[in-house]
Amino acid sequence: MKICIAQTKSLKGKIHRNIQNHLRLIEYAIELEASLIMFPELSITSYEPKMGKELAVNIMDSIFNPFQTMSDDNDLVIGIGMPVRTDDGINIGMFVFQPHIKRMVYSKQILHPDEQPYFVGGKEHTTLNVKGNSIAVGICYETLQRQHFLQANEMGADIYIASVAKSMDGIDKAYLYFSKISNEFATPVLMSNCVGHCDHFLSIGQSAVWNKKGELIKKLDEENQGVLIYDTKSEKVESHQIIYKKRE
Repeated sequence: MKICIAQTKSLKGKIHRNIQNHLRLIEYAIELEASLIMFPELSITSYEPKMGKELAVNIMDSIFNPFQTMSDDNDLVIGIGMPVRTDDGINIGMFVFQPHIKRMVYSKQILHPDEQPYFVGGKEHTTLNVKGNSIAVGICYETLQRQHFLQANEMGADIYIASVAKSMDGIDKAYLYFSKISNEFATPVLMSNCVGHCDHFLSIGQSAVWNKKGELIKKLDEENQGVLIYDTKSEKVESHQIIYKKRE
């Protein structure tokens, strides 16, 4: 099975334009025969916590129908980042589209202190079964908290995917931690980060894959959109850079 990790540059609050960019990247992943594609944290809105309440929606909103159609037509699991309205408040959500299955949301459980004024934490851990592989998903800050990985391990995760929005300082910490934890639990870790300005910081890309020995197999650069394609059988990774052209 091939897993696609997308590195995106999203426009602040421009949901429809960001959706179109996501759909183009998904088409690219389909050409590369991926069975799963995962995007960075809050990728559809860009990482803008202060705008979370304003931008939050329900996963069944019709604007997301193209993702379900692409999932159904191409036997592809798709994970996109979006703030979501719940009975408890606004969550940092990962909207998951699976072929011919009702849409689902994984909500970030462990929030960074800076996010707590704008969001509430989710309550349930999630693993995805994709072609016989158990995939655990975490969102940014919680992926660096050991208890989140331990929970995924207890649920039998074969692969751990971190959907993040990280600055240079955050990336340095992530690289050290993911190398250590993947080796300790013999579990590959795949990280999807964005590039460009987010909230009050610059997200620095460098999306990456670590094998079960904790070795960094491949990473993307700091500035451009692109994808990493991880083959679960061969444990090899292809990288494809997509040069971002500045929009007026």
